[in-house]
Amino acid sequence: MDIFECIKGRRSIRSFSNDPISDDDINKILEAGIWAPSAGNMQAWEFVIVRDKKLRQKLAKAAYNQDFIAEAPVCIVVFANMRRSASRYGSRGSDFYCLLDAAAATQNMLLAIHALGYGSVWIGAFNDDAVMRILNAPEYCRPIAILPVGKPLEKPSPPRRLPISKVLHFEQF
Repeated sequence: MDIFECIKGRRSIRSFSNDPISDDDINKILEAGIWAPSAGNMQAWEFVIVRDKKLRQKLAKAAYNQDFIAEAPVCIVVFANMRRSASRYGSRGSDFYCLLDAAAATQNMLLAIHALGYGSVWIGAFNDDAVMRILNAPEYCRPIAILPVGKPLEKPSPPRRLPISKVLHFEQF
């Protein structure tokens, strides 16, 4: 799949079939994540694969009852490793760079998910403490995204985008 086709074709999917996802495909998705750019190549991300239905249901509840999360056969939870980034960049690393790193990994995974014929959506609305408790995350890791992954049962229309002329500036604002 052409990269521009992949970028323009990816959609936020909230309805999934029960078809399983192979370990090979999960590994391809994770590989895409670890090849994201990161500040100082610190790679300040961590990933948790959640296949267990009860854990997915708990994640859905922690995500303010977005029940479709539990219906996906797999969830990938992306964390920012604040300690790893802070080891080189101090508070700028723990407060900012690690978030960018995890976000870049998330975007790479979303594109890989689409390229492999699956669907997902970037869930950022959740109770951080609840997600950390559910997944037994260490205090130096902050949850950034929950990605429910599965074969899509919907094909949303393309969302409206602002024209480039509305967001582009030359030299300064």
